[in-house]
Amino acid sequence: MNRRLSALAVLLGGLLGPAGAAAAEPALIAVDLDDDDADGVPDGEQPRAPPAPELLALRAPRGASQAPAAIPAGLRLLVDGSPVKPGAAIPAGARRVEIQAVRAGRSEIALFGEARTISAFEVRAIDGAGRRIDMARSHASLQRTPPDRLGDDPFANLDDPDALRLLVIGAPEDLPLTLDVHSAAPSGAAIDRLSDVPLGHVLCPEDVPPGLVCGSTRPLRVVADDIDRNHPMIADRSVKGEVGGALVVALPGGPKVQMIRVAGPRASPLGPLGRTRARLRIVMVRPRAGGPPPMGGDDAGALAIARAEVERANALWGACGVSFGPPEALDVTFVDPPRPHLLAIGCDHGLPASGGAIRVRVDGHEVTAAIAPRARPDAAARAVAAAIGAAGFSVRLSDNPAIGAGAHGTTDVLVRRPGGALATIEPPAAGALSTDATLTACIGAVDLDDGLQHFSDTDAIAGTVEERALLKAFDDGDPSTVDVVMVPSFAGGGRIGESFIFADGGATPEHDHRGSGGPARGSRVVRAVARARPRAARRAGAPGRFRDRHADPADGRRRGQRLRVRAAPPDRRRVRARDPTKRRGGAAFGPTERPGAAARAVAARPARSREVKRRFALW
Repeated sequence: MNRRLSALAVLLGGLLGPAGAAAAEPALIAVDLDDDDADGVPDGEQPRAPPAPELLALRAPRGASQAPAAIPAGLRLLVDGSPVKPGAAIPAGARRVEIQAVRAGRSEIALFGEARTISAFEVRAIDGAGRRIDMARSHASLQRTPPDRLGDDPFANLDDPDALRLLVIGAPEDLPLTLDVHSAAPSGAAIDRLSDVPLGHVLCPEDVPPGLVCGSTRPLRVVADDIDRNHPMIADRSVKGEVGGALVVALPGGPKVQMIRVAGPRASPLGPLGRTRARLRIVMVRPRAGGPPPMGGDDAGALAIARAEVERANALWGACGVSFGPPEALDVTFVDPPRPHLLAIGCDHGLPASGGAIRVRVDGHEVTAAIAPRARPDAAARAVAAAIGAAGFSVRLSDNPAIGAGAHGTTDVLVRRPGGALATIEPPAAGALSTDATLTACIGAVDLDDGLQHFSDTDAIAGTVEERALLKAFDDGDPSTVDVVMVPSFAGGGRIGESFIFADGGATPEHDHRGSGGPARGSRVVRAVARARPRAARRAGAPGRFRDRHADPADGRRRGQRLRVRAAPPDRRRVRARDPTKRRGGAAFGPTERPGAAARAVAARPARSREVKRRFALW
């Protein structure tokens, strides 16, 4: 291998140099300032350099010999990767004897009784502002700006944080005219290639020694997909890349001369972003027990679809430096729909209790929990959890944020058998789930034959009861993984996945883990909660809610125009509380009253723990 590299390096030197005797031409090598072993230190500065194509391999002597008395400042003589001092002995058993360039220019070295001329050229990466990008300590980034034409001077600085120019520095007679740019995946597999990228003459930076010249490519774009790659405006200077992979610079038809890795943005409000690896766990839910996969026709087809989606997600999130790993290593599980294991206390609107009881059957066991008047859903859920836990089951509580039309947040009671399998929750043998006039209870049953009931803008922050029953059944409890649940279809139409959340809590709930002994103090396990509320809405006097009979509840428009949201007047931010079990005229609510009417009767909503003393007007 070393002999082939040596011969190829000498041959390239002969091809790119001026006409003359081949034996007298210098050996052309690249300055080794990239990072082949990914330790964050340029190879030319390491005490032990890794094997690399840019090293000029020499024939090792049969016996011990001496290194030259003087080694040029721009070169290092390596024996088995370690630099040797001038005049030191080169052992007879040396496996690798190589020359490494650390500075551009021509120099001569006498070695093993033979004088050699070495011509080294340097390849630098330059950003849009003309600053040098360290190929070992920094990285290239995927393009985040739309395609744009270059100005009159294609080598001038430009306002593009992801732009990258390749600057080549060397002797005038040894400078190549073009370069090849290859892109590689993290596995090393080839992704794309940009051939014969021309170099234009530019002024050299101030630190370049006299006598050397500089050539530069136009700004190159590392893009994520074929649409950007083949855009006619930039196709000749775009190359597809992948986070975790690399851009490899090579002489035309020759070996690699330098490399720079691809990671996140070099400039962001958080500073330079490297590569972040997210762990995905794909759960494929069959439409019915023992049925086909949710898509693809069979397991192999579903797996191919999931891998294709991950590949697209890698391309999309790569601009932020996020990768979900190679699609072929994806963790995919095929499961049946979960049995009804979730009891939603408060269902959606979370009205306080008037006094009554909640009755369910858990694996055939009748369980009854008394609910005190004025108890909120979270308090009522803990009473239900204590009753179910006393029957020998493992109970976990999951509190949900209040939805847009809700009085309080609801709480889901998740029940499992002592061995960890999901328990089955059913209505009581006789009577209703809840005898309370205002506090409702719903069993979360997942039926995918008619599609999954999807959230809307109103309940997007918490999700529907069916969505919660599905997601919480397969939640692995590991905050370091991203669980992706794939279902056959959604019920109804509308804007699937395009709802907007304006609140402090996200759809990822907080969980209370309860054992079979019932609720216990101090057992809360808080998971990460997504923050999606605009900063302005967190201030006191945030916009109030109002309804319009002409508004489309799906997108908040009134006759095709966005509704204006105005803040509540200061004198209306505090409202006298009323009895939630009474009408404003004094009549009690019956169990058949619409939840919306009961919700409007709650004149004041208690502040959450994170919004102490904050009140909003009711419209």
